[in-house]
Amino acid sequence: MASTSRTTADLSSTFAHQQCVVHPLVLLSIQDHFHRVAKNTRKRVVGILLGQDLTERGQGYNISNSFAVPFEEDERDPRTWFLDHDYVEAMNDMFKKVNAREKLIGWYHTGPKLRASDLEINDVIKRYTPKPVMVIVDIRPDHEREAATGGNAGGIPTDAYFAVEEIKDDGTSSQKTFVHVPSVIEAEEAEEIGVEHLLRDVKNLSVGTLSSRVSDQLSSLRGLGTRLVEIKEYLEEVVAGRLPVNHQIVYNLQDVFNLLPNLDAAARSSSSVTDSSSVAGDVNGTTTAGSGSKRPFTVATNDQLLVMYLSSLIRAVIALHDLVLNKQTAAHVDSDPSDSHDDATSSTTTGAPTDAKADGDQKKKDGKDQGEEKSDAQKAKDWFKGDEQGH
Repeated sequence: MASTSRTTADLSSTFAHQQCVVHPLVLLSIQDHFHRVAKNTRKRVVGILLGQDLTERGQGYNISNSFAVPFEEDERDPRTWFLDHDYVEAMNDMFKKVNAREKLIGWYHTGPKLRASDLEINDVIKRYTPKPVMVIVDIRPDHEREAATGGNAGGIPTDAYFAVEEIKDDGTSSQKTFVHVPSVIEAEEAEEIGVEHLLRDVKNLSVGTLSSRVSDQLSSLRGLGTRLVEIKEYLEEVVAGRLPVNHQIVYNLQDVFNLLPNLDAAARSSSSVTDSSSVAGDVNGTTTAGSGSKRPFTVATNDQLLVMYLSSLIRAVIALHDLVLNKQTAAHVDSDPSDSHDDATSSTTTGAPTDAKADGDQKKKDGKDQGEEKSDAQKAKDWFKGDEQGH
């Protein structure tokens, strides 16, 4: 038994660097799969994991997507189970057409612990990938996990395993077993935004509206405080010379600071107003202070309203310009039928033109069209000049 434990420890150290990164989209899909199929039952659900195998780069597995698989097993005999192979192959082919980067790298089930049939199911998944990873996702609420684990429910709800063949030192036959590997939950920027909006829509009906608004503002302020601490640490690292200067980050920070009100100037103006008001108060018996702290916010609001006002003016000028051009075009179209009638009569009297004459007429027509375009612009220009003289 001692030799077996040493072999298992060696295998665990071998797979320790193969970390599995699980994205929130996968967790949401598994949660939805369980609640649709096995809610309020003791059954588990099984599905396929998609992503990238980055073990050659030393980065482990990146699990970015998943899909459910029809699965049934006998509760009295765990070794009796059914997995639809044809469905797995069909779905895998369709996912390859959508995103060729996401490949079949493993499978999942909702355990919440290892089962006797897991090694057999893992052998089936080996038909599609040589080294599949198995992820057990515990979909139970925190209080149920805490009651089941004896008060230890603070970790992430995922456990990743690899199936390995354990060779014993005593010469007995080898056997397959699962080796636990570390797993983390990471999200891209788009996934963070989606999860944030999803959590924002999830409301606790037992909590009032005012308390939920206050809690939302507190969580937002905590997030803002975390970001400010990260910015502070980054700038300190740059000043100390431990990190290079990233000009794009510095430009973004400068834009953020430019949007903030100038509170330093407000404090100075407030102190000066307080001093002057104290002198006036001695004469009139009244004091006024604090007006300087409002000025930066007023200036920022006025700047935003000025941009909106200028945008409205520019939009109105462009609309008037388009209106004038439309009127000029309509007037030109109304004067065209007489010209076309004269051209038609002249062509009938002269007879069929020769090729050289046709070329000359085409050139004249092109020149006439250019002249008409110039005349439209000139007419619009003359119209604006006449309008200015009239005023």
